Amino acid sequence: MRELVVAVLSEQSDVEIVGEVEDESRITELVDRTRPNVLILAMEDRQQRLSLGGFLLGRYPDMKVLAVATERGSSTFYWAVVDIRSKTVETSEQGILDALRAGFETVKRVPTNVQ
Repeated sequence: MRELVVAVLSEQSDVEIVGEVEDESRITELVDRTRPNVLILAMEDRQQRLSLGGFLLGRYPDMKVLAVATERGSSTFYWAVVDIRSKTVETSEQGILDALRAGFETVKRVPTNVQ
């Protein structure tokens, strides 16, 4: 799956791959070093990925996380505003590219109780 995602993204003129790891224990190190706009994770263990994605979004709230589960044919796009949000993504080349480019809503929150 990783090879397919890298091949598809490499063909896009508006996408740059800044890093890749085979050993998932190095994901946090890579994100710390490269500060990507989007992190793509293989979602084999949903709970583990939600924890890792939440941890990284807490550190880098401007980053987005796309979790792809090939065996279930589903993908989820996560981002943080004030809290972590998600959106189901069509698991297709176009669905993933759309999510990476603009698959999230920008929400501005205005404080109502300013003291």
